[in-house]
Amino acid sequence: MSRRRLSWAALAVVLVVALVAGMGSRDEPTRAERARSFADSVKCPTCRSQSVADSDAPVATAIRAEIDARFEEGQNEEQVRQYLLATYGDEVLLTPPRSGVGSLVWILPVAGLLIALGALAFTFRRWKLEPAGPTASDADRDLVASALRVPADPHGEGDGR
Repeated sequence: MSRRRLSWAALAVVLVVALVAGMGSRDEPTRAERARSFADSVKCPTCRSQSVADSDAPVATAIRAEIDARFEEGQNEEQVRQYLLATYGDEVLLTPPRSGVGSLVWILPVAGLLIALGALAFTFRRWKLEPAGPTASDADRDLVASALRVPADPHGEGDGR
């Protein structure tokens, strides 16, 4: 086996081992990890677009403690989310809902991208169909032909020597 093939084979083995190790069984996240991950998705009511996990505001500290307590009681993420929605309203979630008016946040960027791609395709197709430049009419061709037939010195005086 050549040296080059051997190095590719070694690279493939390393890649497969890394993929298998990465896909290996992961331990269940701890309660604290679940609470931290969940707190990352909850917006601090007093901070501007900051999660309660990252905020030092008193209300964020209280919400983090409430999330920890509810996970300690055995509630799942959906139950804690419903409690926070009932207490603080829809604005408490950093990720907008995927239904109702909140769905516009998910739909409008995709629609805008599709419209832009359609406009580009239409424009490129139009460019392809249009001639590359202006075309000459028969009258233009006749004018050029008559201009080419005119002698270089219309006065017939020669080159002035």
